[in-house]
Parts: sequence; structure tokens; C-alpha cells
Amino acid sequence: MSRVCQVTGKGPMVGNNVSHANNKTKRRFLPNLQYRRFWIEAENRWVRLRVSNAGLRLIDKVGIESVVADLRQRGEI
Repeated sequence: MSRVCQVTGKGPMVGNNVSHANNKTKRRFLPNLQYRRFWIEAENRWVRLRVSNAGLRLIDKVGIESVVADLRQRGEI
């Protein structure tokens, strides 16, 4: 699925554009997704993930090995 973070599962949200006259039109809030390569020391290879900023912070916090293990358990990579 496109525009979804592989780590956190964050996807697009729906909201409104609100004008000065308080007119409302539908819009989408897209997650800040980036393709990033992460080096996995145990496997001696790179892993390419499409992650949001929150996903990058989670990887910094718990480590890439833990995140990749969770993705493999879910069957996403």
C-alpha cells in the first residue's frame, strides 16, 4: 500500500481546508514519508524502508534490529 509508513503504519488522514470566510473543502494530510537505508550489522547488509519521521524516531529509540524483527514477524519484509 502506498503512502503508509512501514514501521508505524501511519497513513493519510482526511480533514478540511478552512478559508477566512470559514468555507470548508476536503483535503488530505499526508504523512512525512522518506525512503531510508539502514545498515543491519548482524546480517551485513542494507535494508531499505519507507518510514515517517515518527518511524525514524522509533528506530533511533529501540534500534533497527528490533524494528526489522517486528516487521518480519508481521510479514512486511
